[in-house]
Amino acid sequence: MESGRGLLAVAREKMRTRHLAYRTEQSYLYWIRGYVAFHHRRHPRELGAPGVEQFLTHLLYRQVLGLDLPWLENVTRAPRSRRLPVVLGRSEVRSILAFVEGTPGLVAGLLYGGGLRLLEALRLRVKDVVFERSTLVIRDAKGGKDRVTILPDAMAMPLRAHVARLHIWFDLERQRGAPGVSVPGALARKYRGVATQWGWQYIFPSRNLCRDPYSGQWIRHHLHEQTVQRAVKQAVRRAGIQQPASCHTFRHCFATHLLEDGYDIRTVQELLGHSDVKTTMIYTHV
Repeated sequence: MESGRGLLAVAREKMRTRHLAYRTEQSYLYWIRGYVAFHHRRHPRELGAPGVEQFLTHLLYRQVLGLDLPWLENVTRAPRSRRLPVVLGRSEVRSILAFVEGTPGLVAGLLYGGGLRLLEALRLRVKDVVFERSTLVIRDAKGGKDRVTILPDAMAMPLRAHVARLHIWFDLERQRGAPGVSVPGALARKYRGVATQWGWQYIFPSRNLCRDPYSGQWIRHHLHEQTVQRAVKQAVRRAGIQQPASCHTFRHCFATHLLEDGYDIRTVQELLGHSDVKTTMIYTHV
């Protein structure tokens, strides 16, 4: 029988073979550790239906261990409550954005103006911003899909200025031999040097370097989401907003305000990247 550490190593190897995202890998490993610890470090193969029902995780059995458990379909799940999203008025959104300064302010403007999720905005690269068409290309979004959304007119000029400053900084970094940015492993193997190409640089890079969890090399990642989350939280407080608003609230506001302006539901669905229009329909009830 594999030890707990051996099980994690096997799971990690299988996940990397499937090219799962690093965050997905860490999430799976977290739940595997918790599952094994819950059952006093017994190997999952030793546990049957009762054990899994106590600590339900199809991630471990189906996605990682590759075990077929037909009885898992019969496990009754607690019903999920459907809550309406928090949506602010336009003046409330403007008041919050007025208090978010610097780079977090640019990010927040894209969240509202383009309906982006926070990580989608932070993962934008230079080549993903198409000023000539006023569009943003969101790559490998939720569900592994790409989509195109709006680059709002109000954000075009400040974002152009930001990219111009970024290009100067990028040239200086290259002159001193700084490492490149993080790129998907398969792409890095196929195209050597892609990590140092201008088009692949993050629009919102981190100031500090970090070690790549796969290669161990020093790289530059994008700005950390907590930097923007803290700035938005502070801006909500300063603006006197009483509702529990967050970065994701801007996405809800984007969708609702477009529908109020007469956009059809299918267009909003495409801009948000929803696979099912029923998910978008919730904004018609706000």
